[in-house]
Amino acid sequence: MDTQKFRTPGQYIDALLLSRGWSQRVLAIILGIDETGLNKIVSGKKAVDAKTALMLGDVFGVNPESFLELQKTYDLAKAKIETIPDPGRATRAHLFGGLPVTEMIKRGWLDTENIRDVPKVEAALTKFFGVSSVDEIEILPHAAKKTKVFSPATPVQIAWLYRVKEIASEMIVGRFSVESANRAIDSLKNLLHAPEETRKIPRILAECGIRYLIVETLPSAKIDGVCFWLDKKSPVVAMSLRYDRIDNFWFVLRHELEHVIQNHGQEEAMLDAELEGENAGTGDNISEEERIANEAATEFCVPKKKMDSFVARKHPFFKEIDILGFANTIHVHPGLIAGQLQHRTRRYDRFRGHLVKVRHTIAPSAMVDGWGDIAPVGL
Repeated sequence: MDTQKFRTPGQYIDALLLSRGWSQRVLAIILGIDETGLNKIVSGKKAVDAKTALMLGDVFGVNPESFLELQKTYDLAKAKIETIPDPGRATRAHLFGGLPVTEMIKRGWLDTENIRDVPKVEAALTKFFGVSSVDEIEILPHAAKKTKVFSPATPVQIAWLYRVKEIASEMIVGRFSVESANRAIDSLKNLLHAPEETRKIPRILAECGIRYLIVETLPSAKIDGVCFWLDKKSPVVAMSLRYDRIDNFWFVLRHELEHVIQNHGQEEAMLDAELEGENAGTGDNISEEERIANEAATEFCVPKKKMDSFVARKHPFFKEIDILGFANTIHVHPGLIAGQLQHRTRRYDRFRGHLVKVRHTIAPSAMVDGWGDIAPVGL
């Protein structure tokens, strides 16, 4: 019997009874079930379960799955009629599935405390992204992007970037020029010898018109730094300090500053994620803009010719006294030499004792958001 002619398993059972000349009472006796329960199944008021389907299959000599397939199709069709359409469900899936909403609430980025209060969370997200409705939030596939600046980033990275932009927009700095930025870099060069000197960085950059801030990264974002512009004269450099090491700190900072000097990031943010290993090099897989920034950062931390000479003389044995002596000669912290040696030798387990932390030194003088602190913006 063709089951496609039936809309419910009850209709199918009724047809099978008719073909045999049986009544529902007879079938109930054969099955050993209550006649009232069978009547509810036939009338569509009760669903056919797997056990009943097996018994019906035995009795009528048909595939028991046919009853379950009809039941599933009927239940779905009934649900479509009874369920009120919710056009916002797909939007919520993108927002709550793509953004670390819980973490954003915890960090004080969203003005709400309960993630289950969906209307309030959506209102907070609307405010955070600076749009008039949730449908306009940039991470949504159908949203009309207000700007190309953050378009290539993941939803989590976009959230981090919007927080950086929100904070940077309220910072007051000096007038920017490429000349003043170059002078600032010259001043920064004099700070490489001691981690304590990093406390001077925010003031130096603010005086030359660069908005510099530190925002703790979000889970899975893997962001190290970014350069973008609020307008043609307002560059922003933000770091996450994902790796709190003196070598990584100076490399990422100088990398982002080179983007500023080269006017990179004016059309689209120069977002640097996982800026390490090959990504910190100059291979064929590295874009021209990133290669330029990597070369400038490497040269700034330890001049390439001097590093080449040191490696040629000491390879393969790099003694502690040699590292300290070389660092003293070029007036940089030994951690910068150690970082270069790790990068060149791919031995990241060596020289780690020199890779001192710097966040606790620079944080008191910088605009910081994260690690328990919330930047005072939007108040």
